[in-house]
Amino acid sequence: MEYLETTAGSPLQYMADVYGHGLKYERPPFTFQSNEWESLARERMSRESLGYVCGNASTGETTRKNGEAFQKWSIVPSRLVKTDSYPSLQTQLLGQTLPTPIAVAPVGVQRIFNPDGEIAVAKASAREKVPYIYSTAAATSMEDVAKANGDGVRWYQLYWPSNEHNDLTASLLHRAKANGFTALVVTLDTYKLGWRPSDLNNGYNPFLRSDSIGTALGFSDPVFRSHFKKKHGKEVEEDLHDAASEWAGLIFPGFSHGWEDIAFLRENWDGPIVLKGIQAVQDAKHAAEMGIEGIVVSNHGGRQQDGGPASLDCLVKIVKAVGDKIDILYDSGIRCGADIAKAMAIGAKMVLIGRPYIYGLVLGGEEGVGHVLRSLLGDLTMNLHLAGIQSVSQKDLNMDCLEYSG
Repeated sequence: MEYLETTAGSPLQYMADVYGHGLKYERPPFTFQSNEWESLARERMSRESLGYVCGNASTGETTRKNGEAFQKWSIVPSRLVKTDSYPSLQTQLLGQTLPTPIAVAPVGVQRIFNPDGEIAVAKASAREKVPYIYSTAAATSMEDVAKANGDGVRWYQLYWPSNEHNDLTASLLHRAKANGFTALVVTLDTYKLGWRPSDLNNGYNPFLRSDSIGTALGFSDPVFRSHFKKKHGKEVEEDLHDAASEWAGLIFPGFSHGWEDIAFLRENWDGPIVLKGIQAVQDAKHAAEMGIEGIVVSNHGGRQQDGGPASLDCLVKIVKAVGDKIDILYDSGIRCGADIAKAMAIGAKMVLIGRPYIYGLVLGGEEGVGHVLRSLLGDLTMNLHLAGIQSVSQKDLNMDCLEYSG
């Protein structure tokens, strides 16, 4: 519909235009009830894609804790706060001023949800002025995604090969820099995929299939192609199954790197480095002491380790320990504008959106993703405005705005 295009990057205008179209008895194509996006997407996904995106580690305890943690905090409004503008969503992060405080979290294999996959998400992110994080496990090449993202802000997420394959890591970083990715987001909690019953029930691992889903970055990388030919005596295209298995084995090597290995990343990346998957205060302190520019407090949405703490509970402790020493981002369990506000009030400078935008991708491709991002920003803006909070800056949005009832 026309107003989905004309209101790009303007969530409040989006709301006004939807009501305007309503005067002509026109309804928007997507629901604005964020708690319904998942159920609607479930109706349209295959059993395999549904199990992959909606599934969690083991019993799902960690995922449930993520959601429940937000309910312990309440936003306390202030009254008679005089202002002549709506709240500013600008945030300062990694030495930049960014127009929105949310980013699109790295999610792999997006073409299993919609044929347009990463291309649709990259375009929608740029249009909504939301940073886009490209996954090493993407179903579309880095070069094609960068082209689709245009002049948008984009960061590269690394699934980190073992030191034995530092040449591959260096190649991936070089390609990212050459294609305009300005920050490196290193995922620390997924050196091997977790115990995920929903995927096991379907016998489904998208990284092992011969359809190139989840392997696009590897299959287009000269170092990986050379490695595969040397080891197997044939080109990638001659045996897609073995090539997919080889790529998965390299980006999910089975065992973790050590802190000392970050030196190699520094040598091969001249931009900010963000470590994703930090939950322990001691790890956050170590990252700050090493001069790491940012960390993402995250438990991978509960998809990796079960029985763990809620990310939001970890955020409280980590902000208290290192909030003035390192940029802190938040991930896991965000489903609405109030969730974003609470995480930022506690001390996150930016919040990553994961599953919700994938549901938008399922429901409507690029327009569906744009709708989800615009809706979350509109929801955030109105929550702040009606609570008398004038910006997402810590001077306005902080722990004084919250009440804990856990």
